[in-house]
Amino acid sequence: MKKGPTAEWGEGRRSEVAEEDQEDEREEEDGSSLSASWKLYEAYNELHGLAQEFETPFDAPAVLVVGHQTDGKSALVEALMGFQFNHVGGGTKTRRPITLHMKYNPACVVPVCRLVPDADPSVANRMSLPEIQAYIEAENMRLESDPCQFSEKEIIIRVEYKNCPNLTIIDTPGLVIPAPGRRNRTLQGQARAVEALVRAKMQHKEFIILCLEDCSDWSNATTRRIVMQIDPELSRTVVVSTKLDTKIPQFSRAADVEVFLRPPACTLDGFLLGGSPFFTSVPSGRVGSGNEAVYRSNEEFKKAICLREMEDIASLEEKLGRELSKEERSRIGVSRLRSFLEELLQKRYMDSVPLIIPLLEKELRSSTRKLRDINQEISNLDETKLKEKGRAFHDSFLTKLSLLLKGTVVAPPDKFGESLLDERTTGGTFTGTDGLQLPHKMMPNAGMRLYGGAQYHRAMAEFRLVVGAVKCPPITREEIVNACGVEDIHDGTNYSRTACVIAVAKARDTFEPFLHQLGFRLLHILKRLLPISMYLLQKDGEYLSGHEVFLRRVETAFNSFAESTERACRDKCMEDLVSTTRYVTWSLHNKNRAGLRQFLDSFAGAEQFSANSVPSGVQQESYLGSNDNKSDRLKADSKPNHSAPGYDSIPCNPTAETRLVDLLDSTLWNRRLAPSSERIVYALVHQIFHGIKEHFLVSTELKFNCFFLMPVVDKLPALLREDLELAFGDDLDHIFDITQLRHSLGQRKRELEIESKRLQRLKEKFREVNEQLSSYCI
Repeated sequence: MKKGPTAEWGEGRRSEVAEEDQEDEREEEDGSSLSASWKLYEAYNELHGLAQEFETPFDAPAVLVVGHQTDGKSALVEALMGFQFNHVGGGTKTRRPITLHMKYNPACVVPVCRLVPDADPSVANRMSLPEIQAYIEAENMRLESDPCQFSEKEIIIRVEYKNCPNLTIIDTPGLVIPAPGRRNRTLQGQARAVEALVRAKMQHKEFIILCLEDCSDWSNATTRRIVMQIDPELSRTVVVSTKLDTKIPQFSRAADVEVFLRPPACTLDGFLLGGSPFFTSVPSGRVGSGNEAVYRSNEEFKKAICLREMEDIASLEEKLGRELSKEERSRIGVSRLRSFLEELLQKRYMDSVPLIIPLLEKELRSSTRKLRDINQEISNLDETKLKEKGRAFHDSFLTKLSLLLKGTVVAPPDKFGESLLDERTTGGTFTGTDGLQLPHKMMPNAGMRLYGGAQYHRAMAEFRLVVGAVKCPPITREEIVNACGVEDIHDGTNYSRTACVIAVAKARDTFEPFLHQLGFRLLHILKRLLPISMYLLQKDGEYLSGHEVFLRRVETAFNSFAESTERACRDKCMEDLVSTTRYVTWSLHNKNRAGLRQFLDSFAGAEQFSANSVPSGVQQESYLGSNDNKSDRLKADSKPNHSAPGYDSIPCNPTAETRLVDLLDSTLWNRRLAPSSERIVYALVHQIFHGIKEHFLVSTELKFNCFFLMPVVDKLPALLREDLELAFGDDLDHIFDITQLRHSLGQRKRELEIESKRLQRLKEKFREVNEQLSSYCI
C-alpha cells in the first residue's frame, strides 16, 4: 500500500527525532567523558601536591623535562603550554623545579594561573602571568645569593587555558658542563648541585623523562649520559632533538638527514618511549606590547609554532627529495610531541587509578593511627605517667645494653657493625714506638662488621696479639755506659743494676702508649652501644620520641659514666705498670730462668775458651774511670785463702779461681765494656723486659674486664637510676620539655587532621573517577 505524504512525513520526523536522541546521547556521553577526564586530572594534580607537601609514598605520573642550559628547555615547555610565562635565554634561568599542572579548558580564553604558596600548600592563589613571572624571577635572585643556589622544592603552578594540554610538566634547572681548572670551581660546584637535583627527581619511577638533546649527531649523548645512569634502557624516556630549524641547513646530503631522522640502533639503543626521537623547533621572540616583543598575543605565538612546524617539514622534504612518511611526520613538531605526551600521560593516569585507591586507603589508615597515637600522647602528659615512662625507658635501655654485650643479631651489621679497618679509623690503632701496625688481615674476623661484646672481644684479642709480639727495643753501648753511673760507696760497676735500669725504662716507654690506645679503643666500642640501643628501642616501640631533653640527659649520663670508668680503669693499670717498672722483683720479672742459665753457661764456656786461647801479656786494659791496679787485684786474689780457714779442706782449683777473678775483673772492677759484659746486660734486659710484658698483658686484660666491662653490668643501672630520680626531683617540666612537647604535638595533630581530610577527599575523588572510567571509554 502506498504511503501518503502525512505518513512519510511522520516516518521522517521519527527518524529525525531518533537521530537527535542519538546525538544527544553522544553529546551527553562526550560531556560525561570530558567531565570524567577533568576530574581525573584534578585528582592527580591534587595527588601530586599531596605527595610534595606530606612526602607520601606515591607519585602522580608527570613529565620531567631534563636538558642542558642551551638546549631550549624552557622554550619547549612554553610551546607545549601554548603561552609564555618564564624567562628564556642564556645562563641559569630556573633555580627551582617548576611544576605546571595544565588542564584544557575551552572556556578560558586567557590563561588562568594559580600559584601554590610554600607557606600553605593547601590553597592556590590566582595570579596574573606578570605576577608569576615576577615571583619566579624573585626566587631565582634569592637562590642566586644563597649558598646552595638551587632548591629541590618545586614551584607549583596550576593552569587552565583553551590551548593547554592535559599535562603535568616539571621543568628542572638546566644542566651545566663547566670548564676545568681552579678558576671555574664556583661553576663546577653549581654543576654538581644541579646534576644532583635532577638525578634525585629522575629517581621517581612514575615520572616520564623528557630528555632534550641539542645535537645533529646522535653519537654525542650529552643529556642521555646522565639520564641513562637512572634509566639505562630509556624505557621511560622520550628523547627530543630541539632547534630542528637550525640543524636542517647543516646537512649537505640526503643520507645525513636519513640517519638523523632514523638513528641506527648502535647510536641510540634502548627501548625509548615512542620508538624513535621527536624533533621540534620553537620560534624565537617574546609575547608582549613593547617594542622588543615579536608577538602581540599568545594566539600569534601559537600560530608561529604551527607555521614553524610546517616550514620544518617542507625543509626536510626538500633536503630528502621526497615526501615524509606518516610515521616520520608523527615525530616532527611541537604539536606531535604534545599529543604523544598527552596520550601517554592519560594512559598512565588511567592505568594507575585502580592502584592509587588502595595506596590512599593505606595512607589514610596510617594517618588515622598516627592521629590516635598523638591524642594518646597528649593525654599522657602528666607527671605520674611521665615518670613511669622514664623508668620504663631506663629498664629497657639497660636490657638492650646487656643484650648487645652478651651478643645479638637484631641490629643489622651493615648499618651498625664495624670492620677492623673501620674500627681502627674511628677508634685508633695499636701502634708501638716503631710506628708499625699489625696488618688487619692477620687478625681473625678482621673483615666482619661487629658490634657490642663481639667487637670488644676482637679488640682485646688484637691487643694481646700486638703487645705479645713486641720485642725489646734496641740497646746501645752508650745506654749501657750511662746506666752504670757511680755507686754511693764505691766506683765499681753493677751490671745487674744497669740491666734493671735499662729494662724498666724501655718497658715503661714501650707499654704506656699501648695502655692509652687500649682505653681509647674500648671506650669507642662502649660508646657505640648507645645509638645501637636506641635503634633497638625504636624497633621494639620502646623509644621516647619527642622527649629530646630527657634522651640527651640519658646520653650525657651514659657517656660520662663510660669516660670516667675508662679513666679509672686506666689509672689502675697505670699504677700497676709504674710499680712493675719501678722495682724489679726477680721472681716476677725473670720468668725464664732456665733460658737465662743456659745462655750464661754457654757464655761462660765461650769466655773460658777465649781466655785459654789468648796468650798472657797480649790482653790490654782500658781504663774508663777506675783507679785499681794489677797488684791490688793480686792481693785481693790471695785474700780468700787466709781469711776463710773453713775452706782449707776444700781443694783449690786454679782454673776456677782464674775464671772468678776474670769475671770480677770484667764486671765489677773494670769499666771496659767488653763483649762479655755487653752480652750479659743484653740477656738480663731482655729477660726483665719479657717478664714485664707478660705481667702487663695479663694484668691489663684482667683489670679492663673487671673495672671497665663489669661496671656496665653492676654499676651503670644504679647510676642511671640515681640520675633519673634526681632529674625527676629537680624540674620535671624541663626534663621532659612538656610545654614544647605539647605545642609540637598540637601542631602535628593539626597537620595530620588536614592530611587525613585531604586523603579522604582524594580517595572519594579517585573512586568516583574509577567508576566513571569503568562506564565510559575515555
